Amino acid sequence: MARIEGVNLPREKRIEYGLTYLFGVGLKRSRDILNKLHINFDTRVKDLTDQDVAALQKEVTSNYMVEGDLRKEIKADIKRLQDIGSYRGTRHKRSLPVRGQRTKTNARTRKGPRKAGSIVALKRKVTKK
Repeated sequence: MARIEGVNLPREKRIEYGLTYLFGVGLKRSRDILNKLHINFDTRVKDLTDQDVAALQKEVTSNYMVEGDLRKEIKADIKRLQDIGSYRGTRHKRSLPVRGQRTKTNARTRKGPRKAGSIVALKRKVTKK
């Protein structure tokens, strides 16, 4: 079992896709790491030798910021934006889209489900006399 930075890599997947299970490692970075270490992309995670796993661990920890450290840095960056009162910081605080998307319609992923009371104000059923 290959364990890198506290993450168990899936045994049956090819190593180029298995490395992407690390937070901060995408397909491009995964391929760069494997090219540097001269490991074949088609190798399955279960077929890696102990030396390969050790080399991957050393390469990832020494040259890339992944997992917990990266998450901490991202949170610190967002907190800094909020503390200085920037526009992006206030958008983060209000859980609204940060990058200029429209919010009159859409933006449901960021805003959450529609609020029950805001459908149509003062709409009442007409009663017959």
